[in-house]
Amino acid sequence: MRIAVFSAKPYDRRFLEAANADAGHDLVFYEAGLQSSTTVLADGFPAICAFVNDVLDAEVLQSLQQQGTRLITLRSAGFNHVDIEAAEALGLTVARVPAYSPYAVAEHTVALLLALNRRLHRAYTRVRETNFSLDGLLGFDVHDKTVGIVGTGKIGTIVARILKGFGCHLLAYDLYPNDTCRDLGVEYVALDDLFARSDIITLHTPLTPDTYHLIDEAALEQMQDGVMLLNTSRGALVDTLAVIDALKAGRVGALGLDVYEEEGDLFFEDLSDHVIQDDTFARLLTFPNVLITGHQAFFTEEAMSNIAETTLGNVTAFEQDGEVLHPVTTEMIA
Repeated sequence: MRIAVFSAKPYDRRFLEAANADAGHDLVFYEAGLQSSTTVLADGFPAICAFVNDVLDAEVLQSLQQQGTRLITLRSAGFNHVDIEAAEALGLTVARVPAYSPYAVAEHTVALLLALNRRLHRAYTRVRETNFSLDGLLGFDVHDKTVGIVGTGKIGTIVARILKGFGCHLLAYDLYPNDTCRDLGVEYVALDDLFARSDIITLHTPLTPDTYHLIDEAALEQMQDGVMLLNTSRGALVDTLAVIDALKAGRVGALGLDVYEEEGDLFFEDLSDHVIQDDTFARLLTFPNVLITGHQAFFTEEAMSNIAETTLGNVTAFEQDGEVLHPVTTEMIA
């Protein structure tokens, strides 16, 4: 099957071509992201492959359908960037990669925690400038701290397992508690209780209408002064302006982000020669206790291989049987 691959970086091409050695599809790679102005690139393609910051709203989906596209396959677990209701109305099948490497994201989360706590980003810069002063680099023992985990799916559960090894007290909030976490000693509590008791809070829940700006001014006011907040899930879980106010007031003592609610115009591109036009993001970069990575938590050899193989597996299944291995339906957003 011919597949138009949007937002294709060199590493996407490498892993998709390796996975395609056995699948035998016709892959056409476009560096451009998918949006209304680039749908023409998919003209005549029965399948398109999109990434997290591609735009798949009703207008784009209608253009794709009119040009002959029947399958939208996502190189991601999240699908909040797709108008699923519009896709179903147009008769388009949407597929995703539900799990690629939960270890990758979980381990990156803990890396952010440790780097923020021990000020590794600041220490690295100082040592390169032969400044060996320890002033401003004081951290704390993670051992015996209380960590609140919001969302205990595969990633959240692995985070819990890692932090159990550090000797942390673990709280969690999830609509569907799991026995694996309970066996680790995780205490499931109400969300406001988690906010109030946690020294560190880490987010591992999907973005839905109910979780949009889950961390807002009201939530931040419930947290302990100096709380560390981590988000490696979806940017819009966090109200960025509210967090900036909390950082200025000292309520948030450290902030680690791998995602940002307006990242679509920033992440995955080299903007080192450009002036950042997003004033909110630029403000975040001025805080010494903020550490941001550019949506790289998923980016491991294992995860990229799994993403490529599952993506093409969805296409092969659709080509052979008219159904995908991992569909996205309106029932999943109800």
